[in-house]
Amino acid sequence: MSIENTNVSEFLQDATLFLAPDPEIMNNHGFAPRTPLEERCMAKESDPARLEIVRERLMAGANESFEMLENMGAAPGAKWGDCVSAMFTAAGDLSLASTGGVVIFVNLVQYPIKFINKYWAKDPSVGIREGDAFLVNDAHYGQAHNTDQSLMMPVFWEGEHVAWVGATVHEGENGAIEPGGMPSIAEQVWDEGLRMPPFRVAENYRLRRDIVTFLQNSVREPKLQYADMKVKMYTCRRLEQRLHEAIREFGLEAVVSCLRRNLEDTDAEVRRRLMEWPEGTTRHSWWTDGTLRENALIKINLAVTKKGETLTFDYRGSSPEFSNRANNTLDITLKGMLSQLMLAYVWPDLPRNQAVLNSVKFLFDEHSIMRPAPSAPISQCMMSVFTSWSVAQVSVMKFLYGVPGKYTRVIAPWYCMINTFLFGGITQHGEMVGNVCADINGMGGGALADRDGQHSCAPIFATMADLGEQEFMEEEMPFVQLVSKKLMRDNQGFGRQRGGMGYQMMLALRDSPAWGFMLTAIGSKFPNVPGLFGGYGCPTYPLARVRGVDVFEAMKTDPGRFRFSIAEMMNERPFEDAEYSTHPMSLPYALASRGELYMIAQGTGGGFGDPLERDPADVMRDYEEDLISPDVAWRIYRVVFDPQTRIVDEAATAEARDAVRKERLAGAMSYDAFCARHVTPEPPADLPYYGSWRDPKTIYGGSPDHCFPAGHANAPVVMPNPMQVKIEALEKQIAELKGAA
Repeated sequence: MSIENTNVSEFLQDATLFLAPDPEIMNNHGFAPRTPLEERCMAKESDPARLEIVRERLMAGANESFEMLENMGAAPGAKWGDCVSAMFTAAGDLSLASTGGVVIFVNLVQYPIKFINKYWAKDPSVGIREGDAFLVNDAHYGQAHNTDQSLMMPVFWEGEHVAWVGATVHEGENGAIEPGGMPSIAEQVWDEGLRMPPFRVAENYRLRRDIVTFLQNSVREPKLQYADMKVKMYTCRRLEQRLHEAIREFGLEAVVSCLRRNLEDTDAEVRRRLMEWPEGTTRHSWWTDGTLRENALIKINLAVTKKGETLTFDYRGSSPEFSNRANNTLDITLKGMLSQLMLAYVWPDLPRNQAVLNSVKFLFDEHSIMRPAPSAPISQCMMSVFTSWSVAQVSVMKFLYGVPGKYTRVIAPWYCMINTFLFGGITQHGEMVGNVCADINGMGGGALADRDGQHSCAPIFATMADLGEQEFMEEEMPFVQLVSKKLMRDNQGFGRQRGGMGYQMMLALRDSPAWGFMLTAIGSKFPNVPGLFGGYGCPTYPLARVRGVDVFEAMKTDPGRFRFSIAEMMNERPFEDAEYSTHPMSLPYALASRGELYMIAQGTGGGFGDPLERDPADVMRDYEEDLISPDVAWRIYRVVFDPQTRIVDEAATAEARDAVRKERLAGAMSYDAFCARHVTPEPPADLPYYGSWRDPKTIYGGSPDHCFPAGHANAPVVMPNPMQVKIEALEKQIAELKGAA
């Protein structure tokens, strides 16, 4: 480059008004080409056996640092495993993540590290030096959502930058418009709290107190903000220490070569395995049932094509973006989730790094719910990204079913929604807090081809996370889970093998001058996950409330009135003067009264296969364990048994099942006949429908008369304020009553 061009480039860089996320970085989920350092090291060290020893040594360091992070962290997300630690190449590619923890977190940290390398390394006002640490939480620069905070540290050896290390925690509280970091009422990105691009927060291994103080004043939990910055810093220092020890023992060439080989070998193995998959396309669509502020059918459309050694996820035809609702996601967030799908549910034996997606392509419509404009809020991205993950799981499992060489078993969809409470207010200790309960980690597992799913097992994003100890929570928070971790009867994805069941929760505020709860889950009207190969999906889940009672006082005077299940509480209504109601599980933050009950259930995984093929002995085992009612045993599984002896009448059961099969055949019709009867040219006029209907190139924005080409930039979906809608309806009702009078 000439001197003149260099001067012009420097001038333009210095004159840049705003460093937004770099499209060149954000649109590339693959790993970078080899650097000169990597070429040099790999030429000198290539022994596979020696490199495997180095990898195991580094893996041990990553797992050790994860345990540090989990045991020392202050946020619920740290304590219960919604965190992760990892090692990256000097170019910023994720090479090795801890066995425990959230893969999506570190899969996205590649983006802010690459931003730092590109923009801060040579900037004289910033730079990258030994002992520096950088913090990021803005999803647009590379995080799952703004509740997550990642701290990254460059690793040097003899003055040369050789790697990066990082630690990520779901911190929760971030100063958003609602406590807990995931505001459902956010209508713009500026409602979503802290938006930190990657910036330096530590020098010479010491956090800058001016920066820490600024961040503490930006959130509701200043103690948590400071504590977890320190914890992530110590975690990164331990990772750095283990890298330095490995370099001293094996040499720089072995460590750098190991980090790079981990990526290249994973990529090669993924391509080899994909070659065994059948060629073709699988398709699946599913719908979410709301924006968290109003009911709507929001389509997630997917076609997965396998050709050669390449897999293509085509999400075109999905819902348009919502310009003033927080349920949009970013394509990088979805890519990170799909890395979790591949590494935990398809190839769990592979190293946890970003190369698993190197041979995967993605197609999105611009201005869709998965690729919205930068101004669209995304704090409730899980409402769409989890559904996008589930349709991918169904589509991929259809490929996996036909592959002779499997590395795990085919599994029905895992439950995918955050049926848990967020909270905020003043604790019994006089501290201001705002965060999320760890019950999110109790999602029910999907059924397998040869085994029932596991109950309340783990979240889809962290297969080794913990549910949390309720007694520990009660020491810190002013609410009590009067019923906690109790499986809810009939809450299963029915099938030849049933899904893992979810538990029910009944909680009440006890001791706080000001405290509120919120819920941010969909699936109260349309189920969140389907089944697989004839299995049933999950049921729908409402919020149930009992108001006008102080349950703690009631239990003092007559403890026998309390009911220990949601069904009994709502059906028997033991508190005579109380108000009983059900609602969508999308409750905006609202102050709670002492002793009123909030009741929800965690979800179940999908079932596998036809329920009529379930072994009657398995049905009776579920019945004896009080997992299902007699009604389900008969209505779903058609098992006939003596209620006193619980002995199955095999002949009557076979006869009953044959009768159902005959009913099915009698009502069967050809595909063409089905389409002629049920398929309409456009969505129903009275249904708020978003996404494609028949043609993925045509998108509907809420009604049949509001449609536009996919990716159209000038057709925003702007939702009215629900409160204003309610006011207008009431005003209309008042006017009608006045007119009638």
